[in-house]
Amino acid sequence: MNIPNLLTMSRIFLTFVFMFFLFSSGILAKVLALLTFLLASFTDFLDGFIAKERNMSTDFGKLMDPIADKILVLAAFLAFVEMKLIPAWMAVIIILREIIITGLRVLALTKGRVIPADDTGKQKMVSQVFSILAILIFLILRETRMKALHFWNEGTEGLYKNVIFALMLTTVAFTLISGISYLAKNKALYSNAKTH
Repeated sequence: MNIPNLLTMSRIFLTFVFMFFLFSSGILAKVLALLTFLLASFTDFLDGFIAKERNMSTDFGKLMDPIADKILVLAAFLAFVEMKLIPAWMAVIIILREIIITGLRVLALTKGRVIPADDTGKQKMVSQVFSILAILIFLILRETRMKALHFWNEGTEGLYKNVIFALMLTTVAFTLISGISYLAKNKALYSNAKTH
């Protein structure tokens, strides 16, 4: 297993570390959750950069890189639903998109093809990461409201929650656009699939 693939697999391990800190109490835990998520997101950039620069791209990496991304992102969104920070229907749409496109990738593999991430997929990922970071910052601010940040009150919290909701609407839109794009570009894979 080469370095990019190791970085990809490390992202899955970091997901569990991230979840541990996220559900732990206290300001330090929330800060560590944010830092862990940033580190995991950085491995996504780093594995792609190394694979491209050193010509170390593999079919395993092309398949597992987006799957590792999905594990990290979906874990965060499901946690936010559990914490009542985002509506469940938003997470359901995101999860359905990921299941459908992962199924499409598996179908492509049975035909000897690998579907790499395209521009819409990358835009979707950036939107999701941005929303997650905004929510994590919200959690840190909420933890510190009784101490250093005296301006934090119910009105401020309500405003931030509205911003989060708007960001999540944008994320859901990018998610749907990305899913439709993948299905349209790879229509031949499933439109010609044999039925038994």
